[in-house]
Amino acid sequence: MKPLVVGNGAREHALAWKLSRSNRISGLYVAPGNAGTATLGENLESLSAEDVEAIVRTAVDKGVDMVFVGPEGPLALGLVDALTESGVPAIGPPAEASRLEASKAESKRFMDAYRIPTAAHRTFDDPDQLETYVRNAGRRLVVKKSGLAAGKGVIESEDTDLLVSAGRAFIEEGDSVVVETHLDGYEISLFGISDGRDYVLLPPCTDYKKAGVGGTGPNTGGMGAICPVPWLAPKELDLIISTIVEPTYRGLRDAGLAYRGVLYFGIMVTEDGPMLLEYNVRFGDPETQVVLPLLESDFGNLCDAVLHNAVGEFPVRLSTASALGVVIAAPGYPSDYPSGLVVSPLPQPPDNEALVFHAATTISADGTITTGGGRCFTAVGLGEELLTARTNAYTTAKTICFPGSWFRPDIGGRLFG
Repeated sequence: MKPLVVGNGAREHALAWKLSRSNRISGLYVAPGNAGTATLGENLESLSAEDVEAIVRTAVDKGVDMVFVGPEGPLALGLVDALTESGVPAIGPPAEASRLEASKAESKRFMDAYRIPTAAHRTFDDPDQLETYVRNAGRRLVVKKSGLAAGKGVIESEDTDLLVSAGRAFIEEGDSVVVETHLDGYEISLFGISDGRDYVLLPPCTDYKKAGVGGTGPNTGGMGAICPVPWLAPKELDLIISTIVEPTYRGLRDAGLAYRGVLYFGIMVTEDGPMLLEYNVRFGDPETQVVLPLLESDFGNLCDAVLHNAVGEFPVRLSTASALGVVIAAPGYPSDYPSGLVVSPLPQPPDNEALVFHAATTISADGTITTGGGRCFTAVGLGEELLTARTNAYTTAKTICFPGSWFRPDIGGRLFG
């Protein structure tokens, strides 16, 4: 198998790393890739992840056997549809099914249609109606941009003026706004991989979305993650599967939505039971970086099972270890941040202790690595106990240095009071 991974983030580095360890792989491309993926295969640096025509043409010209689409943007643009039309197998949903993520308003309609528990909600296209509703709701609310927002389109606040101004701004950008009741509890990320008929679940994880210590500050794309989640009881996971996961896959089949790929369930576990916050139609970042190291099954074989409608018979083997990821970010993130920062020589910890995944980095002819985004690296610690994984992650994170680099010091902190 000669796959092509689309994207340049730490998620795509983790996907490329996992595929490179497969016995099936005879070659590997990443478009456009980063300095980390360059050590695993051939980066196609001239390609943009959202240039559908160029990616399809390149996949055909290079005889690619499979395209694994990492980010949501190309999926919403119809990359999988175009690849399928050209005879290139792809893992990822078509554009129609991708609207489960590309439109929060549409995803809420899907949840309602298939009786999937979620927060009470309303969708607005008129800013005045939104303001009237928010000011008179009498309860804490969350305002969400309906369209894609790279993890930054959710406003949680007790400040009504802030919610109104944010909602108005989203609508003025030409988008709809979903306003829903704030839920109390703890969040879980769960990933299913489906061939359109059957699915397998990967171990539950949780990510840390806020920029500040203790879950304070603005939302980010994710500042860290852990897997598995020790405070999620088996009976709670069973309830999530029966009330959210199973009805979702039944709904996809009933709605005739061809879904071959990864589906993310963002779940809030509340006192009243699990509630679905949102769908993503791809692996999450930074969750991918902590989930894939715990998958012991050959990832190339799993991808092949997806392409050949054999997921139902695929033997998923999972490690009993734990993983904890810490994101190292550029100064100023998630607001304005510089790029092109020179990175000090990176650590090379033993693979059984820690891993380092790049995001949007570049490497020059002399080996100098520079940053290219807001979230620049994920340091993943591994260990039989989560405390050991945490120690390994932070030991590694402290050695990843560039001007102004920073990370949250409390990832996994719930474990330790």
